[in-house]
Amino acid sequence: MNQLPEVLRSPLHVAPMAGGPSTPALVIAAARSAQFASLAAGYRTTEELASEIAEVRTRTDRFGVNLFAPNPVPISDVDYDRYRASLGVPDLPDKREDDDGWAEKLALLLDDPVSVVSFTFGLPSAQTVADLRRRGTVTVQTVTNPVDALAAAERGIDVLVVQGEAAGGHSAVLDPEQSPVWEPLPDLVRAVLAQVDVPVVAAGGIGSADDVEAVRLAGAAAAMVGTLVLRTDEAGTGTTHREALVDPVFDRTALTRAFTGRPARALVNRFVREHEDAPLGYPALHHLTRPIRLAAAVDGDPHALHLWAGRSWRAAADGPLADTLEALLT
Repeated sequence: MNQLPEVLRSPLHVAPMAGGPSTPALVIAAARSAQFASLAAGYRTTEELASEIAEVRTRTDRFGVNLFAPNPVPISDVDYDRYRASLGVPDLPDKREDDDGWAEKLALLLDDPVSVVSFTFGLPSAQTVADLRRRGTVTVQTVTNPVDALAAAERGIDVLVVQGEAAGGHSAVLDPEQSPVWEPLPDLVRAVLAQVDVPVVAAGGIGSADDVEAVRLAGAAAAMVGTLVLRTDEAGTGTTHREALVDPVFDRTALTRAFTGRPARALVNRFVREHEDAPLGYPALHHLTRPIRLAAAVDGDPHALHLWAGRSWRAAADGPLADTLEALLT
């Protein structure tokens, strides 16, 4: 088994979860437990990210930052307008495309390096990887199959997060037209390690100590959890989302494009069911549905909210992050 760089050498990693769940408190709590976590730069301004980095640094230098690497999924004006009309909500925004402040956030992390920078959605250029590594930053790429793993390794990436289909939230597929294929996570880890000589962290649907042991036996150097920590004290998960994770009304998850135009796994609610044929179109559809989702969060309406959740969502528990992580190592 390839060994992780020193800064990442913990059996458990906490996934970066954009949109609120990943907080400085969550990252600090992971470090206190001798595990590893990253801030989620997605949907943050550069100024907000800089502030969160500064806050975490008051307690630890052992953390990372996750970036959305540009990988736009264009949508035509006609398809955008058709989907907007189908939502049945007045005054939704016109089409907006952006790259989540990629250049500005990358400049921040090159000017003021952190220990680890990870990427999802797209591959950074080999030059970007080299620039970060020259500043002493370990680079990490999330992949979902051996082909993408090989492409990342060829660009000089130091570590791979191998994300299985059972993961909650956005899938890290580099080609959003291709949904991740179901395969047991240990088998996916073995398939990736057969193609690349790069250390691997396994992610996606991990909900128990047995799951952690299975991916470690398959060759993963660590296991990553996300959905499992959404109800912990330090997570910034909204109240409606927290409650939905234990509400028996929600009895399954599914991959959906309905909220953002990229495949993402969520609890199946009314919005998911009503928009099973949602088009591809990221980030345009993310911006389109954002007012609906914000209103749902305020109103406590779980049926119009993106309830991101992996297949092991039932294992998510209340309490300190330290307790959740400790239970995975027993």
